Amino acid sequence: MKIFNKYPYLIAEIGVNFFDLAEKEGISDMEAAKFMINEAKECGIDAVMFQSYKAQTIASRNSPAYRDLSEKPATSQYEMFKKFDKFGVGEYRELAEYCQQLGIKFLSTPFDFEAVDYLDEFMDIYKISSSDLTNIPFIKYIAGKDKPILLSTGAATLNEIKDAVNAIEEVSTVDIAIMHSVMSYPTAYEDANLLMIKDLVENFPNYEIGYSDHTKPDENMAVLTTAYNYGATILEKHFTVDKTLPGNDHYHAMDPDDVIRFKWNVHFLSKINGMKNKQPLICESSSRRLARRSIVAIRDIKQGDVITADDLTFKRPGTGIYPSRIDEIIGKTAKTDISEDTLINFDMLD
Repeated sequence: MKIFNKYPYLIAEIGVNFFDLAEKEGISDMEAAKFMINEAKECGIDAVMFQSYKAQTIASRNSPAYRDLSEKPATSQYEMFKKFDKFGVGEYRELAEYCQQLGIKFLSTPFDFEAVDYLDEFMDIYKISSSDLTNIPFIKYIAGKDKPILLSTGAATLNEIKDAVNAIEEVSTVDIAIMHSVMSYPTAYEDANLLMIKDLVENFPNYEIGYSDHTKPDENMAVLTTAYNYGATILEKHFTVDKTLPGNDHYHAMDPDDVIRFKWNVHFLSKINGMKNKQPLICESSSRRLARRSIVAIRDIKQGDVITADDLTFKRPGTGIYPSRIDEIIGKTAKTDISEDTLINFDMLD
């Protein structure tokens, strides 16, 4: 089963980027979040994704940082998360209702059991972070909500992914999308390993495959476009309205211009991909007739002569008998005189 009804399905992970925008513009966090939702909707994004957590439930106070914090310095993961854990059930409910009004899907990744519970009220698809791929009790709890799941697989082995999928399926029969991801922020282009998407397609043929991208947007959005071309039908990427904002997820996020570029790529791909089954095309009909070769008399043939291979050659146009049928011509008798350079047809032969 498919989770979404259009492909590619593009998810803008606003995450906690709206907090930095609010600080820069001197507006409320809620105003900033809604502004970014509007921008996502305007440029044609299908869904927006936030992150629902509290610092004390996601990291111990002395947990060392594992990602580049140069844009927003912090001494520990706990300190980093504490800066962005202001929203709770009331705020996310308001954002979900706002998304519904605009006609864009609301999503938020839960990072604790409380968030799983309150998001269930107004969210119909769950995302499981790469960081929770081996958190089997948490995965089963989410699966117990009986809603489709996007399963992110950064830093995972195939066996770990299978274990997570099995954990979901022990509890529920929900649809699952397996998302290739690299747990490195930002992901260097040489570490994107987009061929892993094809590996997931081969290893999980009965599941949707997606891609959660953490590379810096390239000029032509080639990374996201290639991921789609390799079989990732659900695409997720951090989203910003200003890549220069201080913050850990702005400088490797896509902005509205990037989205427009990507959507053009997808439209172009759909045009050039065409149909899968090999067959002659309408645009080739003239070339098929005129550029192929026919069996032609290489010299004058007299009525009553028995045709030999030495009497024949192959020339354009292809409106006569194809050379592939030469064995049907050799040994026949000419019913009439055949001039040199004449296309042979079966009416000339006995």
